[in-house]
Amino acid sequence: MSDAANSSQPKIKGSGVTSWDVARIAGVSQSTVSRAFANSQLVSRETRDRIFSAAEQLGYHVNIMARGLSTQKSGLIAVVTGSTRNPFYWDVLRLVDERLQAEDMHVMLMTVKEGESTDSAIRKVHQYRVDGLLVLSAELSSKAIDECREFGLPVVLFNRYVESGNVSAVACDNVVAGRDIAQFLYNTNHRRFAFISGLEDSSTNKDRLQGYSDQLERLGCPPPLLEGGDFTYEGGRQAVKRLMLQAERPEAIFCANDIMAIGALDGIKVDLGMRVPEDVSIIGFDDISMASWSGIELTTMRQQTTRMVESAVEILTQRIDAPDLKPEFRLEPGKLMIRRTVRLDRQA
Repeated sequence: MSDAANSSQPKIKGSGVTSWDVARIAGVSQSTVSRAFANSQLVSRETRDRIFSAAEQLGYHVNIMARGLSTQKSGLIAVVTGSTRNPFYWDVLRLVDERLQAEDMHVMLMTVKEGESTDSAIRKVHQYRVDGLLVLSAELSSKAIDECREFGLPVVLFNRYVESGNVSAVACDNVVAGRDIAQFLYNTNHRRFAFISGLEDSSTNKDRLQGYSDQLERLGCPPPLLEGGDFTYEGGRQAVKRLMLQAERPEAIFCANDIMAIGALDGIKVDLGMRVPEDVSIIGFDDISMASWSGIELTTMRQQTTRMVESAVEILTQRIDAPDLKPEFRLEPGKLMIRRTVRLDRQA
């Protein structure tokens, strides 16, 4: 049988099929096939459809690793998260994955283990060929930021930032959100306040407390009572009992995230046999899916996660394409979700 006859016979579907095979079936060059799968604007829609039809017929799939060798880009984004207990970040991860796939990129997830530093996890990232780094719910040292810069690795922090401002970040405007919560509670006739904090050194916790405390001071109210809850359900459940057993207990408690607020609800209702909001009002932060469930119906500050993820991916992709761009810091506003855990005696 002649070579021409051999070349006219398609290979068994999925059996060692290459871009050259797709090119022969589609009647184009191999470089045109490569451009089509790279979404190049140089390939017409009609030609792209013909190439994709041939690829489907042959069972051809792009070898991403091979493509990375030629383009010097892997299409992988390392996502490092320091929180696996907060459902808010699972929602964020889903949105990040969807948004990156829309950009023809994919997630390489790395979690920071208990007792491990974020810097240590970042050093592991350097062992892989990734195009960028997105850090969720974890603090990053200036040393780790410098190392990423030396490796030419663009970095964006999500819902965190560093004081130096030398790394890009996207966050909820936590200071303004804290102020809005204080004003809302004041407007609904609350006068004794408390705050259940998460991790005290995290920028999210500090900013939420700062906005809350500053606004209470402006309104002529005493500073809020403080208890630590470590951003966990059990932490919130125990912290609320310490607050409610004080001689002069608070009328309203702002929890730095929803998980602590849900723990606080159980601490009040189950452990103390008290009522929400009749005996005390509870407000959270994040608006995780559980917050709206029947039996919880938590009043909370919603983070605009879709907008935040879109901003983070946009900033990251811009810096992958143009590494010399300066760091950018974007703040997205929160949105107060009023449900059943705050007493609404009076609204201004």
